[in-house]
Amino acid sequence: MNRLWQWLPVSTADRRVRVIAWASLVSQTLIVGTGGAVRLTGSGLGCPTWPRCTEDSFIATPEMGIHGIVEFGNRLLTFVLVIIAILAFLFVVRMRRERPELLRLTVALGLGIPAQAVIGGITVLTQLNPWIVGLHFVVSAVLVALAVVLVHRVYRGQTTGQLIVPRAVHVLGIATAVVAWVTVLVGIVVTGSGPHAGDGGAARNGLDSELLQHIHSWPAYITAGLSVALLVAAVRLGLAPLRRAVVALIAVEAVQIAVGIVQARLGLPELLVGIHMVLACVLIALVTLVLLTMRSSKTTASAGVSPYETATIAV
Repeated sequence: MNRLWQWLPVSTADRRVRVIAWASLVSQTLIVGTGGAVRLTGSGLGCPTWPRCTEDSFIATPEMGIHGIVEFGNRLLTFVLVIIAILAFLFVVRMRRERPELLRLTVALGLGIPAQAVIGGITVLTQLNPWIVGLHFVVSAVLVALAVVLVHRVYRGQTTGQLIVPRAVHVLGIATAVVAWVTVLVGIVVTGSGPHAGDGGAARNGLDSELLQHIHSWPAYITAGLSVALLVAAVRLGLAPLRRAVVALIAVEAVQIAVGIVQARLGLPELLVGIHMVLACVLIALVTLVLLTMRSSKTTASAGVSPYETATIAV
């Protein structure tokens, strides 16, 4: 045990920490895709109870068919997330004094997993209540954002808390993030009113799906417009990390808007809806990254990037 303890990273976020941070981000995004597959294949009640899959078994039985396999497979992925969370905690626990923010982030991500399991259980026990299903997705999006912060902190070091952009640009970034979150939240409500309930007998939220689709598009277009304004600011400021993050954000927004339009016109085909769900989490990840690149970290400070309060950059 002592040899294992000595093997763990002490003060530097080495390759092991970087790999596990990326694994956390990828797995948190992947489980959104598998959760979407559960809903889109009508397998939401493939395991009709919780925490067991049936009254007598923790695993799917042959009699449950493909729906049981899909739902149980999604539940199994939770154990992968648990392993990753434990490893992430172990890889940063010895550097808790030098890098306390990494420990806090790994603990938060770890606690999010049982929280999601409980919400998933309530989802099954309430026969796929659309509001509980929506909450399940919201928590996933929050965990994806936290995983992005973890990856960023691993590579860039602790934040100094100082802006490296004008305050007006920072406010623009916050506005972009807020409207992006509004877009995702409205999209969740739209999904709760649509045809993909996860099971043929599951209830819908009773709202007008066609009207909600139009309402959903409004903040999406506003987010795209704000992102273009951010790109202009990033180019004028000459901040390459911010520019790259915003370019990636705009690219995902463009694809997301295109997928949204096509899926609406084709009657919400399952594959496109699934892609739309995963891209929503990628959108949240990138808008989080945009905000992170607006503040100085120990790495950027050592590279000579001055906080905006003392810089002479003009917009």
